[in-house]
This record gives sequence, structure tokens and C-alpha cells, in this order.
Amino acid sequence: MLKLTLVTDAWEPQVNGVVRTLSTTIRLLAERGVRVQVISPDQFWSVPMPSYPEIRLAMTTQRRIGKQIRAFAPDALHIATEGPLGWHARGWALKQGMAFTTSFHTRFPDYVSARIGINPERVWRVLRRFHGAASAVMVATPRLADELASHGITQTRLWSRGADVDQFRPDAPPHPVYAGLKRPVALHVGRVAVEKNIEAFLAAPWAGDKLVVGDGPALDALQRKYPAAHFLGALHGPALASAYAGADVLAFPSRTDTFGLVMIEALASGTPVAGYPVPGPLDVVGQGGFGPDGRAPGRIGAVAHDLGEAMRAALSARRADCVAHGRRYAWDGCVDQFLAALVTGDGQPVPWLPAPGLQMVA
Repeated sequence: MLKLTLVTDAWEPQVNGVVRTLSTTIRLLAERGVRVQVISPDQFWSVPMPSYPEIRLAMTTQRRIGKQIRAFAPDALHIATEGPLGWHARGWALKQGMAFTTSFHTRFPDYVSARIGINPERVWRVLRRFHGAASAVMVATPRLADELASHGITQTRLWSRGADVDQFRPDAPPHPVYAGLKRPVALHVGRVAVEKNIEAFLAAPWAGDKLVVGDGPALDALQRKYPAAHFLGALHGPALASAYAGADVLAFPSRTDTFGLVMIEALASGTPVAGYPVPGPLDVVGQGGFGPDGRAPGRIGAVAHDLGEAMRAALSARRADCVAHGRRYAWDGCVDQFLAALVTGDGQPVPWLPAPGLQMVA
């Protein structure tokens, strides 16, 4: 039985793509018989992160983290985030001569620059140090791997993302709010924060209504500034599926996300996607609205430098084509990629068996 220690500074009750990716991966690993030790902020005394009170920063020591890892005696160590727990686990592993893998989930250089104006290259220097010692750095797309390589992080391995295609379906009943909205309805799903660039969505010319699903520090200010938009707060499970299924287009205005789980969830629900021609939308929707491998069954959205233009163009997509493309992102294939990138303590690949009969979007 494979034993894995996963160290993460992003964990429940946070609601974001990183937590959803990790929690889903852990659940599917357990179904395959992998024993997973999770070291997360909820196990320690913590303090709220400045400007992000929902994110807790664990206050502990490298020695304590090492004691937990040593007691579990894992076959592999994966450090998912570059926060306090990640740095402690990294430092302990280096002292022990233990190989480990990391993953790159968040463009911190862009986020920090957007929030407090620090030169992104200063942050990249820190990230190069953190990830440079890893045997492999898992990334969501080949485009992101190229970006990291341009900043000196070259040992990347693909670990894509998936959608729960059993939950996110085109036949999910639309959320009751849609009954009173003017068509076409444009939807945004995600954390309501400055780096998500939601104001670009709210300010874009649009003939119908706009709906925002999510919570975050910018929510109150955006509600005051854009009273005509409809804000539902955070939704989960069937309620979130109903929000996707009822929309005419999902707008993804972020310029900094490494992937964007919400895009493939929307597609699996039959809702086309609009975004800017940047990594994330380009990887999922593709240049001109077709899949990144050129084999998508049809137009599934649009990208443009004018977000409003992309939203209007995406309306011409056929919902059946969106569903067909969204369902190609199977979580089991993502777990196969994760296992294939792991290494044992001495740097060798871990033994694993791929899920039978499944394919992943490359």
C-alpha cells in the first residue's frame, strides 16, 4: 500500500480551486487504496493572512512538521503550497536528504503585484528557491510549464484538472434566481477578490443580466458599485450546478489564474466560456474558441482582448459541444498524472497503476 504525505497551507474551510483540487485528489487516491496523511493549517494554531482573513497561516515549527512526517513514514512527500507549512516541510526534507515533489497552483508574483505593488520578479526569486529543490513541480497545463521554465523552474510535470461530470450536467435544474433575470444571463463563479478582475466582467457592456456566485473581500464594494448585478454569495453542490446550468455564458475575467476549474465545470454543464487570451482560458477554450488540441467537437466559447466581445461571441457556441468537451476532463486521469509525477524518498518513481479505460486531455 502506497503511503503519501501531502502538506498544504490551503485547506478547508477555504473555498477555492486549490482546496477543491487537493480534496478531490485525496478522495480518489483513498479509493485506490493510497493512505494519505494531510498536514494542513487546521491542525495548528494559526493567524489570519493579512487582506485574506479566510486563509489561516499555521504557526508551528519545522521540527514539529518533521515529527509528523517521520511518524507516518510515507513512501512519498508532496508539498502543495509555498506557505509556512510548505517551507517547513521543504526544510525538513532537505535536512533528511528526502526527495519530494511540489505543485504550482497560484501566480503569487501577479497576485502580490496587484495587491501591494511589489515587483513580480522579487517574488519569482523566492519561488525559484522553493521549487528548485523539488524532484518535480506539478503544473496544470503545458503553457504554465513554459511560463515556469522562462523563470528558471524547469523540472515540471503535467497534473491537469477535472470536473465532477456527475454533478455538473446540462440537465441540472436552473437555479430559481434565473426565473426573474433578463436573458442572456452572464455568470461569474469564483472568489470575489481584486486579483480575479471581476470588475472587468461587471463593467462590460451586456444586453442581459449578470450573476456573480462567490464570496470574498471585494464583495461589499462591488455590490455597492454595481447594484444592477445579482450577487448570490457562495454556492456548493447541487446549488452551484444549478447556477452553471442556467447561465447562457460563463465569464472568466481573471488574467492570473493557472487554470480555472470553473471553466470546465461550466462546459460540463453546457455553458460556453468567455475570457481573455491569456493562460487559463487559452488552455481550456483555446484560441478562437476551440479546444487546445484542435480536436474539440466544436466551438465552446471565445477569447478576446475585449471581454464583452468574447462574451457575445461565446453565445454562438452549441451547448452540446460544450458538454462533450467538458466531459473529457476526467478526474481519474488527473490522479494518474499526479501518481506518475510522485517520487519516493530516494528520488525514484512510485509504483502505481493507471485507472483502466480513461483518457485525459493533454
